[in-house]
Amino acid sequence: MTHDPTEETSVWRPLRRLLADLDDEIDQFYAQRGITNVRPRFVGPLIRLGHHGAMTIRELADALEVTHSAMSQTVAALRRDDLVRSATGSDARTRQITLTDRARQILPLLEAEWRASEAALRELDAETPYALSRAVADLREALARRRFRDRLTDHLPPS
Repeated sequence: MTHDPTEETSVWRPLRRLLADLDDEIDQFYAQRGITNVRPRFVGPLIRLGHHGAMTIRELADALEVTHSAMSQTVAALRRDDLVRSATGSDARTRQITLTDRARQILPLLEAEWRASEAALRELDAETPYALSRAVADLREALARRRFRDRLTDHLPPS
């Protein structure tokens, strides 16, 4: 039997953990201000709906650069937590998503937190010798030269 590769040091796990820790801190910010059932992943769609009005799940997904499936799951959670409502769109296949009164009430704080988070992240980027935003851009350039799937294949045994 081979060894469990998930027990090895991971290149990306520290980044995933960092992002989760930042989301946890944002959750704590919301809790301190009495906002419940709002996750950081909800904020982008809520702000977009607040500024653009009713949108379909596809429109939200495209605007926020996520998959339809991911946005569908997010909208289901938003609906469950009384942050959005949905109604039949122009045809039976589409649903128009709109904010609830509860979402409209907390929207100003969510927008302020978004702007403050972006400012804090720019500050963090400036404090490090090699900014994460620069690292991401460099990784994108490297992947444009040679995509990840090809790199992955090179590290697999021949089939």
